[in-house]
Amino acid sequence: MEGLILFLVAIVSMGMAMGQENSSWNVSAMYVLGDSSVDCGANTLFYPIFHLNLSLLPCNGSNSILLPYLLANKMGLPYAEPFYTQNGTIDGLLRGVNYGAAHATILSASSLGHQSLNHQLRQVFETVQLLQLQLGHESSRRFIRSSIFYLSFGKDDYIDLFLRNFSGVMAHYNDHLFADILVNEMVHGMMNLYDMNVRKVVVMGILPLGCSPSSFFQWRTDDANEITGCVEEINEVILKYNVLLEDSILRLNDELPDAHIVFCDLYQGLNKIISFPHFFGFEDAKNACCGLGLYGAEIGCITSDMACNPVSSNVWWDLYNPTPRVNSLLAESTWSGQELLSNICRPTTIHDLVHISEPHRQ
Repeated sequence: MEGLILFLVAIVSMGMAMGQENSSWNVSAMYVLGDSSVDCGANTLFYPIFHLNLSLLPCNGSNSILLPYLLANKMGLPYAEPFYTQNGTIDGLLRGVNYGAAHATILSASSLGHQSLNHQLRQVFETVQLLQLQLGHESSRRFIRSSIFYLSFGKDDYIDLFLRNFSGVMAHYNDHLFADILVNEMVHGMMNLYDMNVRKVVVMGILPLGCSPSSFFQWRTDDANEITGCVEEINEVILKYNVLLEDSILRLNDELPDAHIVFCDLYQGLNKIISFPHFFGFEDAKNACCGLGLYGAEIGCITSDMACNPVSSNVWWDLYNPTPRVNSLLAESTWSGQELLSNICRPTTIHDLVHISEPHRQ
């Protein structure tokens, strides 16, 4: 049994992609935490019941068209299977796990329909314990340190606590204080991962939610940009969070030995697409492809039969999520620094992060 386990570790550590040009010897697996940017709903218990007032299809198709899966393909890694489909076998865990949920917040969940960052971190801890039990301490340590952990949170916190009750939340928090609370929770989460021997982390910033169809429909004012379909007041709030998050990541990289945490500025990447949609081949940067009413934002995506044709002509898929083609552009940019922005990920690209070798233990 021990020989079989070591064989599986060796296979997964080489990316299980011997015939793929982009396979890497310095990344073992990919573990994904986040919200609808990483999960189409399959990993969210009772998602259709608790989200009848939102899009039932937060993405067009399976998880495979989402950003972390596109990046896993570039790494030569298998797709991380949803946590709730795991049967506890070691080979499933070694292939990577997606802990994400289509509606997930940084702050503790306030209803059964939500999952929080801490909830997903507990699932990661369970996975690490199982790996230690099956592989032994040293083998599991090497495996975890050479794996990529991908975090994409924050969108649902702002949707729930700002965009749906903008004036009500502002009465309790100013935008800087709220961003500070969220970032502190993210920092705490990254430090928890570090304590579990995680060393390679990719953290995604929040998209320009002020440009999403739902935000523009609900909060457009005289100051809103009718051409791009953006509410700048909301975007300014999101920017504060992104800046604070990146500053905190820079500090963690300095303070934590051997930590390699990369911040990817998806806000600026998508903002470039929205500002120059025709240059990137899009016809519509304002309306949701799948939705009904003004801007496709009064009723979310209930069925894919509602979707525009072709989907690739739109920037936005539904109320708050981009289309697969946008994800593809963001994946190429975050991976290599090409397509959108050369420095979209800082301090390095995901490609270079993947190729960082684990230092030998003395």
